[in-house]
Amino acid sequence: MTRSTWLTSLLAYAVLCGIAFLFLLPILMMLSGSLKPDERVLIDTGTLAGLVPVQPTIENYQDVFARVPFLRYLFNSTLITSSIVVAGLLVNSLAAYAFARLRWPWRDKLLFGVIALMIIPLEAIAVPLFYQVTLLGWRDTYLVQIVPFIANAFSIYLFYSFFIGFPRELEEAARIDGAGPFRIFFTIVVPNAKPVFASVAILTFLTQWGSFLWPLMVTHSENVRPLPLGIAAFYTLPPLQWGDIFAFGVMMVAPVLLIFVLLQRWFVEGVATTGVKG
Repeated sequence: MTRSTWLTSLLAYAVLCGIAFLFLLPILMMLSGSLKPDERVLIDTGTLAGLVPVQPTIENYQDVFARVPFLRYLFNSTLITSSIVVAGLLVNSLAAYAFARLRWPWRDKLLFGVIALMIIPLEAIAVPLFYQVTLLGWRDTYLVQIVPFIANAFSIYLFYSFFIGFPRELEEAARIDGAGPFRIFFTIVVPNAKPVFASVAILTFLTQWGSFLWPLMVTHSENVRPLPLGIAAFYTLPPLQWGDIFAFGVMMVAPVLLIFVLLQRWFVEGVATTGVKG
């Protein structure tokens, strides 16, 4: 490696590390503030010294559990998000496989319609959807937070991008042996599609874990309230204690980071694969 190449690589890594630090800075500040006594949380917040808790304590975490039913919020978010992820992986992958492999009338037109749905935000259909679930009697339940989000146009598109480039030879060999579409899908395609399943699972989890607008519209009791609504209500609960709020935020973000770390390898591979084939 020449001197100029070495300096270029060093500069590139320095820039990337700086950008990574900027993205991690809010999380580091939140973690540091959650470990400080409440009266010291806002001290030195404008300097890097504020990232180091001088007198670390877990009192803020204890206060969260004492002031609000955090475990109930955590259970609600876990149940709702997990149900959407699991059901969504099944429904969206089957739909995408049907678009990629099966032949049926109006397939291409319907696929175009599904892709077009990706540009429609939730805010545009929130009011008619709210009216519909009200007629069904689903308000203030788990169903109203799960069912409308199982089928997802973007997830179908990601699966479709992967399946359309999946080698047909493997499926044809199984078909010769007498396997039907469902058996081929679950025994041949799914075991070889772990990267795209991980990618869709992570993206769905991130989106639904932080969902705020829809739960705010359709829920009003703590029994079904997810974490985003919980922290919003906690912020307005007197007295205002920033250490407690930071502790709530840390416990809310931790599951997301854990899921990403566990599925990181497949997520990166899945993004690269669907990006090349799409």
